[in-house]
Amino acid sequence: MGAEMTARMPEEADAASLVSLGEIKELAEVGRPTVSNWRRRFARDAVRTGGDRRPPFPDPVGGSDSRPLFDAEEVASWLDLRPIPDAEPGKDGTLPTYGDRFRRGLRLRGLVALRYELGSAERLITDALAVCAMAGEGGDWYPEELPVDLRKDAEAADPRVVRVVRQLVGELGSPGAAADMVLSLSERLESKLVMDTTPSALAELISALAGPVGVVSSGSNPPTVINLCAGIGELLFALDSIRGRGGIVAVESDPLRRKLIRYRLFAHRCTAVDVCASPEELDTLRPWEQREFNLDSERPWGIPSGDVVLADPPYAAGEREFDEDGPLAWALQTMQRLNPDGRGLVVVPSWTLSRPRGTTPTPNAWMREELLHRGVVAAIIQLPRRIHPFRTGAEHALLVLRGEAAPENRGRVLLVDADRIARRVGGAWPAYVAEVLEAGRSPVDEEAGFFSLAAAGPRAENLLDGRSILPAHRLASKEQDLDHFSATRDARREAAVVLPRLKEWIGDLGIARRPADAGVAHRKVGGYLRAGQLRLLAGHRIRESDIGDAGLMVVGREEMLGALPLGQRRITLEDLADYPAQITERGDVFLLTEHGVRTRVDDAGGCVLLAPVQGLRIPAYQKFLAGEARPEEVWMRPHPLAQLIAAPRNQQRGSGSLVRRVSVRDMDLPELPSEEIAELETILAELERQRADVRRQLEVLDSLAGRLAAGVADGDLALRRRPGGG
Repeated sequence: MGAEMTARMPEEADAASLVSLGEIKELAEVGRPTVSNWRRRFARDAVRTGGDRRPPFPDPVGGSDSRPLFDAEEVASWLDLRPIPDAEPGKDGTLPTYGDRFRRGLRLRGLVALRYELGSAERLITDALAVCAMAGEGGDWYPEELPVDLRKDAEAADPRVVRVVRQLVGELGSPGAAADMVLSLSERLESKLVMDTTPSALAELISALAGPVGVVSSGSNPPTVINLCAGIGELLFALDSIRGRGGIVAVESDPLRRKLIRYRLFAHRCTAVDVCASPEELDTLRPWEQREFNLDSERPWGIPSGDVVLADPPYAAGEREFDEDGPLAWALQTMQRLNPDGRGLVVVPSWTLSRPRGTTPTPNAWMREELLHRGVVAAIIQLPRRIHPFRTGAEHALLVLRGEAAPENRGRVLLVDADRIARRVGGAWPAYVAEVLEAGRSPVDEEAGFFSLAAAGPRAENLLDGRSILPAHRLASKEQDLDHFSATRDARREAAVVLPRLKEWIGDLGIARRPADAGVAHRKVGGYLRAGQLRLLAGHRIRESDIGDAGLMVVGREEMLGALPLGQRRITLEDLADYPAQITERGDVFLLTEHGVRTRVDDAGGCVLLAPVQGLRIPAYQKFLAGEARPEEVWMRPHPLAQLIAAPRNQQRGSGSLVRRVSVRDMDLPELPSEEIAELETILAELERQRADVRRQLEVLDSLAGRLAAGVADGDLALRRRPGGG
């Protein structure tokens, strides 16, 4: 069969004109089952037998039985007969077909293949966009009116690139659409341009928040738009109606990107958009350097401020907390260039918002507090994790800045957790977040809420207290649609049924609703740490070679997750002497805050913590154990601390792109009377003892089942029921 297919191959066919079934799937943008179904239903014999007059699916012309190859033009002609369902008709009223899509994919594949012959992806993209720009600006008729560098790049473009791009222009209907299509290939071309491209979902959100161009304005004229980090124009082209109007400035420092955005603007016929090399040029543009219709008698020296100011800077790897020109400097510059009624939208790394102030404020902390003090921060939106596909180790947030706050919004900031929203609503999250900002609230309390900039009381929470202002760290609420009294009563009833021997003890657990007027205040763990009421124990990094099976017990991630039993890993005192390690004491609480919160009480002491496990120590409880404090002087006990720290309201505070971590300092605890804490300690300690008994029962049953199975499997045991057994 393979020899027959090879024999039927046309002599003039080459590898570029042949496609496999997998390539047909990709180029036609359908699933593999669809291609298999086409080939089976419309095979030559099936069509002839069924009396179908439609042409059969093309026969293979090469390859093998396992990987047949087909003539690309034959496939395209056959796909021309199959319109794409639910597709919009073209300008001539015809419906697009899978053949149109297949040919476009074939041309793009050929364009990508040229990247290696031209030497670089940037050369190919520049050539292609130069051709699009010439077509958009009528370069064939008035070449002398175009910039010299554009004419040079268009003349130097590879003829094969010119041919493919012109075909794309004709097929897509406009040079602008062809330019956008070429730029969408940046990842397949392995271009460095894709590293800093604003994701489409983020561009959609920023466009929605910026509003239609012409709505947000400081006067009767169209609003001015300044993009401080234009890149290749993703944010500009996400805005509505930028074509054919002035008052828009793009700033881009990289010469290559500056050239590409100019060519893209020419392709879209957006010649009224000015492109600068640095923000300083916004203040020094001469009137004769601007477009005629961009002149403004009130601002003769340029466009120093705007009604909409955008910035999605390409942040370098690493944190710049101590740099005077760190990431938040972009937000300060946006603030300075914002008109009184304008709106600024700035993307920043989330660490700039989560890093605490400390005793010596860093430049990052100073800039953050400057923005808050000025009252220019209208909202902070925590973006979904991994929003930038090529910055996988970083989380980002969007700052929404205002020129002047409305009277009802002065002194407060709306925090929005778009990461949580995206997990709930999926790909529609940009539109949902825009609605949340407009309404000032979300139906789910922990997704959005206003926070004050000034403390309303001695324990009131405010955004200028030096702690993290990341929405995930601040937003917390009761579990939604849950009656805690009913849920706890149901859990107590179920436990009594499953554990009849504990029925009496469980029945003695009295629960009651707390009166509505007896609200419970909450306080951050960071406040307890600063006051000395809690002490944080850091986990240590110990070489694996120093860990054995003798000495002090080691508690790490594996022990907290249950992958290893407690006590299996140990370290001798001699090896421990090489590390500045702290040894835990009775009553300390172990914490693992990765992908949630896991806690464990140390009932004996004498353990060594391995990072990322941390510990919390209650100094008052240590004094109580030593007989130096009365019971009523102990404000917190170990088991209540462990359970309250791991409560759902703290579990949801996770942040981080690769590993979700919960900040210990941003967890909170309810402030309860010491006698209530003591009663809770008694109940939780007994519950833990009962849970430990059940765990031991499960362990011995697992061990018995394992030994029985092993003995039977090896042929050494024969099981038999005793006479009279049940």
